Amino acid sequence: MLKGLDDLVKAVRREPWAKNLQADEDFWDLLPEWLEEHVIADFLGQVIRQVDEIVDIDPDLSEPRILEIATRYMVDFLGAQSASVRIYDPLTEQMLSYGSFPLDEHAREVYIPLDGSIAGEVVKSRKPCLVPNILDEGRYQDKNVIRRKGVHSLLAIPLEIPRFFPHERDTVGVIQIYYREKDRAFSTLEIQIANLMAKRLSFVIARKKILSLHRINEKKDSIVQHIFKTLGRRGGIKMKEVFNRIIPELADMVNVQSCALFSVLPDYNHVILEAAYPEQGSYHSIGITFPVGKEPAFEVILNLRDYQGDSIYELVTPSYVLVVDPQKSELVSPQMKKFARINNINSILYIPLLVEGEITHFITFDALEQRLRYREDEIELFLFLGRELMKAQRMERLDDILHDFKNPTIAAAGFARRLKALLEKGSEDDTSKEQIRRYTDILLEETSRLQELSLSIYEVGKEQVVDLSEVLRRRFEINREAIKEQLKQNVELKEGPFQWELFVRCYPIHLERVFDNLLNNATKAIPLRGGFLAIRTYGDGEWASAEISNSGQISYEDRARLLEGEAEGRGLYITNRIVRLLKGKLMIEGGKNSTTFIVRLPRIDREKDEE
Repeated sequence: MLKGLDDLVKAVRREPWAKNLQADEDFWDLLPEWLEEHVIADFLGQVIRQVDEIVDIDPDLSEPRILEIATRYMVDFLGAQSASVRIYDPLTEQMLSYGSFPLDEHAREVYIPLDGSIAGEVVKSRKPCLVPNILDEGRYQDKNVIRRKGVHSLLAIPLEIPRFFPHERDTVGVIQIYYREKDRAFSTLEIQIANLMAKRLSFVIARKKILSLHRINEKKDSIVQHIFKTLGRRGGIKMKEVFNRIIPELADMVNVQSCALFSVLPDYNHVILEAAYPEQGSYHSIGITFPVGKEPAFEVILNLRDYQGDSIYELVTPSYVLVVDPQKSELVSPQMKKFARINNINSILYIPLLVEGEITHFITFDALEQRLRYREDEIELFLFLGRELMKAQRMERLDDILHDFKNPTIAAAGFARRLKALLEKGSEDDTSKEQIRRYTDILLEETSRLQELSLSIYEVGKEQVVDLSEVLRRRFEINREAIKEQLKQNVELKEGPFQWELFVRCYPIHLERVFDNLLNNATKAIPLRGGFLAIRTYGDGEWASAEISNSGQISYEDRARLLEGEAEGRGLYITNRIVRLLKGKLMIEGGKNSTTFIVRLPRIDREKDEE
């Protein structure tokens, strides 16, 4: 027999109503055994089964879904009408709606205050709160919801999930169980059972957190492995490939519609979209520079705008900005609202990425689900992802620079040898002096360019207005010397016609790299038996166009693949990215035994531009 049952029977016999019972001592002697066998055993069995059902809830489900299932069990077992859960959000110091049964989150206030509310009192005291008549309770403000649901009394039970690490907070909340009865008297037993179920529910959430931490570590390992696999490829690291490998790994954590990595220019007034997933159909085009002021959320994330709002449609923290509802948030531009509506984006997360305390990048996640908040472990994973993508971007830029070192180094070496030969010859005629001057100028230009390429790992200088024709002509001359250094035979070089004063605005080093890569690829594509390499420029309305043609054909399928950025070689990959950055177009045309690359960039009126 269970310990304490005899004491229970003795306590019963002392009750006034029990003293009037006509029962002999045999009845009282047999009562403990009967209670154990026919009442307590059955009741405890029901409690254990119900607790087991809560404990056995699948931890792979979302937290709101887990809470919905658990509250359904509590409602059924306690004979209640409905139940809901609110979690304390320390970032907003409010109680966040986070699950209910029956599911009616759309009809509930997203946030209620910590102070002056039933839920807040339970969180602060960590004790149950009994409300026999909700309509008479001043701390329960939304009486319309209560009337609509037809409930009148409330049992509020604390929900506590202990922290896992010293720097974390305990997760605390409240389970509010509603009954139809007015002026309901809550028994000690049902309060204890509700507390028991709440504690078992916290076990389920804790187990989910353990699994999440394990999976996050697995995802971190996977992210690093994907980057190293990409590093090992012959073509070097490419951000497009990194994104396509990594972002799908996050699908089971956040239902991502799109993701983007932005770099912040030193003036903090402009940002560049460095990479995106998916690459096609993004709100911004990869490589494009645009003002920060175009998106209010960008200004907030870069601390250029003070956020004074207290809206339920966005959550602003030191670690991230979460737009809960893009259609109603003031941090989302009208253009982005339209894009979100068309693409069914229901929440947007912005995370700044810092280097030595300065925001150099930020990453955005557009989610199909409407997230009210993100867990600390999720934010930690996103930060880890962002930092790894920053490393990948630097490695990609370094790969690009190392690739583009080839042309100026070949040219510099060739002209240095020629200069040395002229000096050793000792001739002082005007022709020799002119050649020495010319070779010296080219050496200065190419070594300066090598210096610019080295510095462009971190910055690309300043935008300038340049003549497209002049830049192409100079790079063609350098490529001429590279052809001689490579001892390539039977190559006919054709220059022009040129249309001068085809002005474009760009970073000069970018345009030089585009022409160097196209000229280098065109030279390599000329058949061994020989052929031609030709350049020309012309104006075409609002475009300044440059053509580079060479002997040798390329199939239509290969042309399409190259334009889509699927080239195996590094040069065309770099060229595609830079042309997009310059807001231009790259086209390929095939002729009879020839191939022509056409670069089209926005043409500007220099006089108007200088006004």
